[in-house]
Amino acid sequence: QVQLVESGGGLVQAGGSLRLSCAASGRTGSRYAMGWFRQAPGKERDIIAAISWSGGVTYYADSVKGRFTISRDNAKNTVYLQMNSLKPEDTAVYYCAADQAGTNWYIRISGEYDYWGRGTQVTVSS
Repeated sequence: QVQLVESGGGLVQAGGSLRLSCAASGRTGSRYAMGWFRQAPGKERDIIAAISWSGGVTYYADSVKGRFTISRDNAKNTVYLQMNSLKPEDTAVYYCAADQAGTNWYIRISGEYDYWGRGTQVTVSS
């Protein structure tokens, strides 16, 4: 079992930056691909970024490509999402997720992850 806790959300003006963190605890010795999702009111939960256990394979949704960066520090059991040039349409609850990996390069871009955090609110004002 793995527990995930997001932090770093808050209120920021358009054009600003935030860095989200996802701390993992429990059975963290196995290899996990990680992903970041977001969900705005009335909308589906969508993947915005993903990263392999090795960190060498990443994925970004077109809506955040060039503005957001996913990274991980396996020694700290932590995954990060650096968000720059934030827009009001980025307002959502942001979730991190973990998926058991078969290889160092495994990555999942669908929503069928094994473990989920409870989310952190990001609000971008105009």
